[in-house]
Amino acid sequence: MSEPGRLAYAEYPLPVPEAGAILVEVLRANVCGSELHIWNGRHPVKKRGGLGHEMVARVLELGEGRATDNRGEPLSVGDRVVYTYFQTCQRCTQCLGGQYNLCDNAYEHFGKQPEEAPHFHAGFATHYYVHPLQHVYRVPEALSDSVAAGANCALSQVIYGIDQIDVRYGETVLVQGAGGLGLGAVAVAKARGARVIVADGVPARLDQAKAFGADHVLDMNDHASTAARVDVVQQLTGGRGADVAIEVAGVPAAFAEGLELLRRGGRYLVMGNLSPGATVPVDPGYVTRKALTVRHVDRYEARYLWQALTFLVEHVDNYPFEDLGDAEFAFDDVEEALDKSLRREVTRAVIRMNDK
Repeated sequence: MSEPGRLAYAEYPLPVPEAGAILVEVLRANVCGSELHIWNGRHPVKKRGGLGHEMVARVLELGEGRATDNRGEPLSVGDRVVYTYFQTCQRCTQCLGGQYNLCDNAYEHFGKQPEEAPHFHAGFATHYYVHPLQHVYRVPEALSDSVAAGANCALSQVIYGIDQIDVRYGETVLVQGAGGLGLGAVAVAKARGARVIVADGVPARLDQAKAFGADHVLDMNDHASTAARVDVVQQLTGGRGADVAIEVAGVPAAFAEGLELLRRGGRYLVMGNLSPGATVPVDPGYVTRKALTVRHVDRYEARYLWQALTFLVEHVDNYPFEDLGDAEFAFDDVEEALDKSLRREVTRAVIRMNDK
């Protein structure tokens, strides 16, 4: 991305991986919500450079000493792998304090511009350079490329977030937004025995939410005000409100609304909003009187990528993860994929990088 809304293509020689690193050939990459924040110029940091961070790839070359993945499973040329788009440096204050998802150096390589060697640090590219401190896991044979591609970051993120907010059996969970993260959150919450309500304004997304197990869907076109949506949730919960709300809409107004949709003593997981300067009025006294817990989650601990793969193996027949990527685009059509995703014409656009 040369600037928000504009793409350019560049070619570079393939690097030789250093000790512990891996050079991979990207097979498929998804358009995640974070790409859209970057594409429309609302990302807090990234204003140009490579795009794409949710992908599956094939090992092309292993650096010296890199014989296994992060589970100790042997790696060979030709193996399919997924990997974190960030690193865990293990030396910063956050890592030393056990908050690995908040590593101060997480984006040391992700933030590099393509012209800087070793060049390949983005998913929308033919190849990717996996640095030694990025976690890598071999993809189980039971998973197709299309299913495995969504393990990082959408499913890893929601599993980690749901662990932090401690969703329990029998609770009612309200999911705000039925994009890739939202649908993953539906599946994980249902697998844990929760009752799930999903709110979105795109009918096709709500249909997908039903397929992923949502017990109720709330079409925001039919209930156009916050008061109307609060009323629906109250009716569905015996007048109490949701036990847990999960914000993955990426819309600032959704945060303020989520506070009203929760019961007293409810818990709020916020993962979708990250654009700087986008503010909404919030009454702190209201949050106190309702005794709400609000938990903001940034990224996830790298080990959760393996948990995501395990979840997919166990539940791939229970939920339509195979259909989550509802539109496929060739590498030459990345801009179209981004624009259609931004207009919410598709839920999860898939870029086929190396068709074979």
